[in-house]
Amino acid sequence: MNSSKFFINIISLVSITYQLQAQDLTKYVDPYIGSGGHGHVFVGASVPFGAVQLGPSNFFKGWDWCSGYNYGDSIVTGFAHTHLSGTGIGDLGDILVMPYVGEVRTDKATEKEYQKGYGAHYSHKNESVRPGYYSVTLDESNIKVELAATERVGFHQYQFPQDKQAHMIIDLKEGLNDQSADTYLRQVDKYTLEGYRFSKGWAKEQLIFFAVRSSEPLEHFSVYDDNKLMQGDSGRGKAIKGLISFDKVPKTLKLKVGISPVSCENALANITAEIPHWNINEVVAAAKAKWNKELSKIVINTPSEKVKRIFYTALFHTMIDPALYNDHNGDYRGTDKQVYKKASFANYSVFSLWDTYRAVHPLYTITQPERTADMVNSMLAIYNQKRLLPQWHLDGWETGTMVGIASRQVIAEAYLKGIKGFDAERAFNAIKGTSASDTLGMMYVRTFTAIPSDKERRSVAKGLEYAIGDGSIALMAKSLGKQNEFNYFSKRALNYKLYFDSTTQFFRGKLENGDWAPDFNALKANNTIYAEGNAWQYLWLVPQDVKGLLSLLGGEAVFNNRLDTMFALETTADEKGMADLTGTIGQYAHGNEPSHHIAYLYAFGGRQWKTAETVKHIMNDMYHDQPDGIIGNEDCGQMSAWYIFSAMGFYPVFPADAKYVFGSPLVENATLQLPNGKTFVVKATGASTKPYIQKVLLNGKPYDAAYIDHATLMAGGTLQFIMSHKPNNDAGYASKLKASLLK
Repeated sequence: MNSSKFFINIISLVSITYQLQAQDLTKYVDPYIGSGGHGHVFVGASVPFGAVQLGPSNFFKGWDWCSGYNYGDSIVTGFAHTHLSGTGIGDLGDILVMPYVGEVRTDKATEKEYQKGYGAHYSHKNESVRPGYYSVTLDESNIKVELAATERVGFHQYQFPQDKQAHMIIDLKEGLNDQSADTYLRQVDKYTLEGYRFSKGWAKEQLIFFAVRSSEPLEHFSVYDDNKLMQGDSGRGKAIKGLISFDKVPKTLKLKVGISPVSCENALANITAEIPHWNINEVVAAAKAKWNKELSKIVINTPSEKVKRIFYTALFHTMIDPALYNDHNGDYRGTDKQVYKKASFANYSVFSLWDTYRAVHPLYTITQPERTADMVNSMLAIYNQKRLLPQWHLDGWETGTMVGIASRQVIAEAYLKGIKGFDAERAFNAIKGTSASDTLGMMYVRTFTAIPSDKERRSVAKGLEYAIGDGSIALMAKSLGKQNEFNYFSKRALNYKLYFDSTTQFFRGKLENGDWAPDFNALKANNTIYAEGNAWQYLWLVPQDVKGLLSLLGGEAVFNNRLDTMFALETTADEKGMADLTGTIGQYAHGNEPSHHIAYLYAFGGRQWKTAETVKHIMNDMYHDQPDGIIGNEDCGQMSAWYIFSAMGFYPVFPADAKYVFGSPLVENATLQLPNGKTFVVKATGASTKPYIQKVLLNGKPYDAAYIDHATLMAGGTLQFIMSHKPNNDAGYASKLKASLLK
């Protein structure tokens, strides 16, 4: 390194260090939270929204290992460069790298006999993880592993014991809950490897290219097809593995592994662009600075250190996915498998939209407007290539998971909240084109007919989710001055009424002949009529027309009574019946997303105080700072986004209407650093112990609405909640709050 580059790097490190000293919020982030129980979060090294999630993989043992790692485990099979966070299905785990010592072993063996393979035992006391950094010392071999990451490059640093033969394996056969279909690896020169992994899993077609740069000469490099040694320094097959061995054990071995959806050349270029040096401390410091930049967009004050840990870990979890799916130069591979060069937007994937449209994407409209525009452009590119907007998109493949096509409401919400950087007409045409399709039961929606449960699986869940999307589209059409489309989609938004059975007072499956589906049990989870839920949870899935739902149920008194019954009515174990239905309060299931807005509906029935006490109970009882501290699947940030909004005192019941309904703040002060340079401050003295809002002040003046709208929030100012141990039972005040929501 020449002297000028040396001083530039020193100045860069000093600058980064100064920034972190000014405000280090990463100290409150504990990536272990949600790594046990059913949280399924990623544990390892990453940067905000990065393509690389570099971390440990355990033996895959089912649902609670969907991220590849579970806190209750103690055997690692290697360190892979891609992982999912919080999902209910496992995949990825690509480009597995594992150091070991002793005799040559080219298979991970089994969990019970991991010592016959390259697996290793570890202990949490020798493990450390924080935003942008992971380390562990492997028990038997005493190898110290350190991992860091940029957006598209994983940085590995290994310290080997000096008295044993050292090896490093790159296993392209191994992935997480998938099967390798075509793998390739070759040595380019004595420091460089390149290859690809094509696999089939949750996403039926996945293709990832990579390049490896070593700090030490690769003295002995061998290629295996599974466990069979191949001739030469390259190989292609279904289970290619590369083995690096050393005559003289390096004191420290460093690897830079770049990944790309496009080519090996681009993967290598990503390394050159993002980590041109060999200093892991510099990579870690840069990642820490990136995390602090994003975390500092919401600065909270609360007397509880525990709440700070939960809050900032939650904010951290909302920024693992969606993940970049492009190269440093802008190239990406589309859903049509074609390469698009130097795109004008950052292409993203891992869209868990059935989950994230509810709170994650609304949070992004406040904290990530530029990324929101890029995510919209990514969805529009998918539409151009496949003629459908995404449903649950994973690394260039539409998995078709869950119900509805929630990208429609995400795009509509972005437009309605004034997000710039995408073409509104193009976006509306994509929404309209998708809504006119014959896919996933949409042909029935277009004719204002109930989706028949004997023709379409999860018919009621689909019908209700489509109506939410249609309500969002109607608002976008109105804003664009498209009166005909507004009228049409407004009518579609009322299709939820097609599923309402007045005799049972629930939404039910309807057969093609018009009869109600038989064997109805409102308490029993039904994954064929609903999606991971029962009739009680789906009764409330009408956020686009709560006023209409209130009328449908028979008025305010009945509406409130049904809410009370829902939170009190218990089920048997047989009726509960699904692992996803966790975090239950009666029929409410906080561990599953269709319930997330329900506590806020009390405010629509004139009982905001009931919303306040229920939301406060959920925050205090179902979020903790331990490995099992998330009550259900994290679902790419949705469980965490609910907490972030609720802790600040409001929540987007119907995201497209740009209203945040008041609940009960948990933090005493929250300052949002807005992208326009303004700040929005939420004050709530005593909020940690006082659940009830007595009154609200906006910029020092009395405020009698039960919500704050997005435009007011983004204009900056101060929202003050006057908190109390007792609810405000003034009938006039309650009436004003209710009227503000139902107008």
